[in-house]
Amino acid sequence: MKKISIALVALAFIISCNSSKNVSEPIVNSVNTKIVKSVFFIDSVTVKKHLYTLASDDMEGRKAGTAGIEKAAKYIENEFKRIGLTTFESLETYRQTFNFKPRSSKEEITSANIIGVLEGKSKKDEYVIVSAHYDHLGVKGKGEDKIYNGANDDASGVTGVLALAEYFKKVGNERTIVFVAFTAEEMGLIGSTHFGKGIDANKFVAGINLEMIGKVPSFGPNTAWLTGFERSDFGKIIQRNLKGTGYQLFPDPYKNFNLFFRSDNASLARLGVPSHTFSTTPIDVDKDYHKASDEAETLNMTVITQTIQAVAKGTESIINGKDTPTRVVLNEKK
Repeated sequence: MKKISIALVALAFIISCNSSKNVSEPIVNSVNTKIVKSVFFIDSVTVKKHLYTLASDDMEGRKAGTAGIEKAAKYIENEFKRIGLTTFESLETYRQTFNFKPRSSKEEITSANIIGVLEGKSKKDEYVIVSAHYDHLGVKGKGEDKIYNGANDDASGVTGVLALAEYFKKVGNERTIVFVAFTAEEMGLIGSTHFGKGIDANKFVAGINLEMIGKVPSFGPNTAWLTGFERSDFGKIIQRNLKGTGYQLFPDPYKNFNLFFRSDNASLARLGVPSHTFSTTPIDVDKDYHKASDEAETLNMTVITQTIQAVAKGTESIINGKDTPTRVVLNEKK
């Protein structure tokens, strides 16, 4: 049954990437309709709900240490609970709470990473982390719109984390998956750095980080790009798994931006974990980056949903223990 399920998930993905229909619509197969209808899909309606909730004005820009990010934290916790994730290691709740002093302030801030776990089956002592940061820039400025909602950066990524948690809860996983919404990324990768200090990095075989997955890439539709592609064979594994799906993964085209070290994947990569960031946004021309105009309405829901499906399909062999990426080659001058 496991082999049949994997094949059907792949079929669902291939059709969804090449169809103009809603990606959450059921696929009808004349050979075995009953089985195909049981396949779990990335639901575009739920994806939109997550994105619009996390990027709403009610969240007040989700700056670490504010009431707005507390609302976002509760939303993510409730989703983890609904999906059926367990807590991480010795934590009693989904929260990994800690205090820190940001470089721009003398006041100590209390914030929390939100962590949920989907225990593996045959390889439960080998971990794969799926992450995104749920903080943004908060409320600032003198304009009419002072709320920096951070829809693309990075409510889109957190939406992906929640959707993938639900996906793998349905289809199963051989390795343990640790789903993390990191705090204080915008203040210097503080949440992911704190997380990294408390783990045994040798247990983590891969890191899947999602950042700004809401806009059509410069490569065109049905594509994404990966930071640090050359630093491990993680990207090549993804490319191999995506063959025949109509979706393509490219190396990061923005080398001058040093993006590999600017998102939370870097905190684990510095520990040797092959941790990389998936993105779709043409960052060199994105007029909404770190602006109040980064609103949910500016994003492409089809791009987000299909990228999440591509990540699910592309990382399938890693999640199920068939492939193990090489440890990351780290040279911060590159």
